[in-house]
Amino acid sequence: MSTENTPATTAEPPADAIPADLDALVGDWVTLPDVAEHLDIRVTRVHNLVSERRLLAVRRPAPPVRSVPAAFLTETGVLEPLRGTLVLLQDAGFDDAEALRWLFTEDESLPGRPVDALRAGHKTEVRRRAQALAW
Repeated sequence: MSTENTPATTAEPPADAIPADLDALVGDWVTLPDVAEHLDIRVTRVHNLVSERRLLAVRRPAPPVRSVPAAFLTETGVLEPLRGTLVLLQDAGFDDAEALRWLFTEDESLPGRPVDALRAGHKTEVRRRAQALAW
C-alpha cells in the first residue's frame, strides 16, 4: 500500500444541487440561516416560508447548502409579489430549478429579467407571462 500523498480532490456537488450555470445566472445567494437573520426570525420559520412558496430555496453546488436568491429579499422582508408568481410557475409544471431559470433569464418582452420586473412593481406583467406558460 502506497503512503504517497495524493493531491486533494474537490468534492462533487450533491446530486440534488442546481446546475452550476443556474447558480451563476442567479448570482447573489443568501443561506437560510442568513435569511433568518435578515428577517429577524428563527430558521425554522424560513423553512416554513419555503414550504409556503413565499420563498424558493435550492441546494447550491458550492457551498452545498440550501440558499435563496438575494433578489427575493428586500430591505424590510420578502419580495411580496414572489409568492403568487412561484405558485403560477408551479401550476405550469415548473420545478424549482426551472422556476429560477425563468425568473432570472432576460425577457425581451418585459424588458429585463422577470425577477427585476417584480422588484420594480410590475407583478401583473410578470404573472401574465407566467400564466401563459401553463398553456
